[in-house]
Amino acid sequence: MMSTDLYCVMGNPVEHSKSPWIHARFAQLAGQDLRYEKRLVALGGFVPAVQAFRAEGGKGCNVTVPFKFDAARLATRLTPRAELAQACNTLRFDGAEVIGDNTDGIGLVGDITRNAGVQLAGRDVLLIGAGGAAAGVLGPLVQAMPRRVVVANRTQAKAASLILRHSSLARAEGVELAAPPLKEVTAGFDVVINATATSMSGAAVPVPFAVLKPGALACDLMYGPAASGFMEWARSHGAVARDGLGMLVEQAAESFLLWRGVRPPSAQVLAELRANLG
Repeated sequence: MMSTDLYCVMGNPVEHSKSPWIHARFAQLAGQDLRYEKRLVALGGFVPAVQAFRAEGGKGCNVTVPFKFDAARLATRLTPRAELAQACNTLRFDGAEVIGDNTDGIGLVGDITRNAGVQLAGRDVLLIGAGGAAAGVLGPLVQAMPRRVVVANRTQAKAASLILRHSSLARAEGVELAAPPLKEVTAGFDVVINATATSMSGAAVPVPFAVLKPGALACDLMYGPAASGFMEWARSHGAVARDGLGMLVEQAAESFLLWRGVRPPSAQVLAELRANLG
């Protein structure tokens, strides 16, 4: 009798994670036999936690804060998008090989283009922030072929370093990349993406409302209360506000595809999750 395949999400904190529910629903709808758990990992204990999980027969895991950079270092092979991000949110175990991927960016692009119905090709996109979250989404954003992507960050050098890493990809896709000083980011954009933790910390959005073209799509990578500050700011200035719940489900669907070779019905699961959360 074949055993049920084991997967998990590893992080600290991890109790709030919706991933077990999402993947259980994916498995149900896609007819896949798997079990998906939460694993709270001690700070500094990521590698032994992965080793223990593999010893239990684990087939793969999602990785959340603060271990995405540890996951990239642990992987024996990185996908091109994980290499660009220098961070992994998905690991797949194939014998001795550990394949590291980053599905955050493709999840965000999928949510914007499929679920929100906003095309990125030929548009002007502002990405606020230059940390790990921004690094995870910039590559797939560029591959969606917007006209330009501007990265705005309080520390300009960090933004400049991020776009330098993506410059070859941007040239290949014909996309303009820029990282001007924050005070110079004033022109209107079609899509504004908040990859900072400003909402969670209660800090002000670090760009003026003039960055929002009338009817622009404003996305926060957070969801729930953590996204409320940015979304209220966006709505109050005439933008269409969207939280990161769709990205969460879409990046999970990409992980599921990597593990199982089957793409689950993410739009249905997103609708169910929003209904569950009220």
